Amino acid sequence: MNKLLLAALISGAMAVPAFAADYTIMAPAAPGGGWDQTARSMQEALQADGISGNVQVTNVPGAGGTIGLAQFVNESTGNPNALIVGGYVMVGAILTNASPVTLDQVTPIARLTGEAIAIVVPAASDIQTLDDLVAKLKADPGAVAWAGGSAGGADHITAGLIAKAVGADPTKVNYIAYSGGGEALAAVLGGQVTVGISGLSEFSAQIDAGELRLLAVSTAERVPGVDAPTLKEAGVDAAVQNWRMVAAAPGISDEQKAAINADIEKMVNSDAWKTTLETKGWVNTYLAGDAFTAQLAADTEATAAILKDIGLVQ
Repeated sequence: MNKLLLAALISGAMAVPAFAADYTIMAPAAPGGGWDQTARSMQEALQADGISGNVQVTNVPGAGGTIGLAQFVNESTGNPNALIVGGYVMVGAILTNASPVTLDQVTPIARLTGEAIAIVVPAASDIQTLDDLVAKLKADPGAVAWAGGSAGGADHITAGLIAKAVGADPTKVNYIAYSGGGEALAAVLGGQVTVGISGLSEFSAQIDAGELRLLAVSTAERVPGVDAPTLKEAGVDAAVQNWRMVAAAPGISDEQKAAINADIEKMVNSDAWKTTLETKGWVNTYLAGDAFTAQLAADTEATAAILKDIGLVQ
């Protein structure tokens, strides 16, 4: 074959883009919550920008994500198309549930987002401000029923830290854990609990509609565009930011991990993802590679200390 023709054929072949990887993303929680929203937002962004040709989302709820995590580890080893979302909630749930499967058994890819935790009450509640809630907590911590995500997660930790900061016994916090944000929201709207505590995006529609009253947000700084004080501004010395991540299956090759990292980096830089962050009020906390692996280890250690401090882990 003519050398020039061969060179042209090789060059043409190299110019053809590689087939986009198909992914299945596990949201280890019921539909409606933060992990489900994260997985489905990833699905939309990966497909909208042609990063992936086909993305499916599955839900495996229970035990703060540890049931889904165990299934993911047991069934997806070596599969470069399998991803799982998780985050701060899962770190705490692994500790409080003494889970035999941990995040050490997956392949960390990246931290994606941070979000304020919202403290809300039904619009008809006699609790008008965070001061009102604090007064009830001080009088009888057990009489205040909190609805939030899984036991030991960011919502539970925040409730415990609020109680401790105001001088109430954090071990007596009456926290009712739900496997998904939709269930916790229904309990708050139905008046089955005193207060709701979860990611701001999970309550935002009902706050905007006037069905819920937002008492405060958990982050150190106010959320842009949200008319609510931080806990510290309201006199409670506590600050928490929930974060969410994506991980790949155990047992994949370095090349496969690099390809997934490249796809996720494209996703977080895409217009579709940036629009999602703005719409949902999520903060871009993207951190990947060895830096994220180190941060995950540090967060696990810090979370264990907090959980012991508020009596959730011995």
